[in-house]
Amino acid sequence: MLLLAIVLTGVERAVAADVVPPDYSQPQYWTQVTALPDGHVEPGASGKVDVFWVHPTTTRSATDFNHDPLDPAGLKWTDESAVQRQASAFAACCRIFAPRYRAATNKALFDPAKRDAAFALAYSDVERAFDWYMAHENAGRPFILAGHSQGGAHVASLLEKRIRGSALQKRMVAAYVIGINLMTAELDTRFAGIPVCAKPAQTGCLLQWNAMLAGSDLEPVLAAYGKAYAALHDGQSGGDPLCINPVTFDAGRPLAISSQAKGAVTGTPGLGAMGPLRSGAVAVECRRGIAVVWPAPGLGLEPLPGGSMHYHDVGLFWADIGANAVLRAKAWEKARRK
Repeated sequence: MLLLAIVLTGVERAVAADVVPPDYSQPQYWTQVTALPDGHVEPGASGKVDVFWVHPTTTRSATDFNHDPLDPAGLKWTDESAVQRQASAFAACCRIFAPRYRAATNKALFDPAKRDAAFALAYSDVERAFDWYMAHENAGRPFILAGHSQGGAHVASLLEKRIRGSALQKRMVAAYVIGINLMTAELDTRFAGIPVCAKPAQTGCLLQWNAMLAGSDLEPVLAAYGKAYAALHDGQSGGDPLCINPVTFDAGRPLAISSQAKGAVTGTPGLGAMGPLRSGAVAVECRRGIAVVWPAPGLGLEPLPGGSMHYHDVGLFWADIGANAVLRAKAWEKARRK
């Protein structure tokens, strides 16, 4: 499925499309998530729950459609600008497993003739990584699935193809499918049997949001989402995108004022360390399936053209995501003990 919310978060770099498939028994195909925002210290995860995290698009290429996950420059950018900054939001709750995979490149995203094949190759790596993790690291533990942009698309495919209706569904704490365009019409078809996370401590469920700057025109984005869905479903309407507020995490509370926000990461994603967290710095409201945001001045989080805050879908809510993952992990453990 074409995911129109996917935008580039990488550097100009030509990469090989025919690299050897990753061997997930080898540690070089996994990122060790160790970074935290400047000055922030986590108490340490309990180790009872895992997160399987899938990173977004990080590679531009003029020639290739899938990137080499071990290319030194591309690897450094992917790890520092995306994986460390995003997956680390789950550090308070969980062990994190973040595979390096042959992600589709910018060139593939904008080439209709090659896009589907590039995404299929990327997903094949993600699925193999997930299966290896399950066979060798999971040992029956509860887990969270999470990913952003292209990574969110692959997490959605894992939900559909490997989780829904399987024994694994009983161990899934939640799926954070961030920064893509899942439409409400898909919830009863593609994801039938996996409920939406309507409450902050609900488990076994999925949630999504896409951030846009307040004052932006939502119509072009919503129209593009609707057109993409209709093209794949015989002209049918997909409804609005799914949006669960990433501060309240409550479908019944679509608006959060800035004083409720636990902490955003300052500074634009890029190489190097993260800036410090800033609490009370973003208000957010789910409007027609879009997370409309009012960031405080000084966060340094610049929008993309049209007001998209796609680069900041995680950073805006870094501490809120972490606290929510802790809550869901505890709720899953409590329910199991009953």
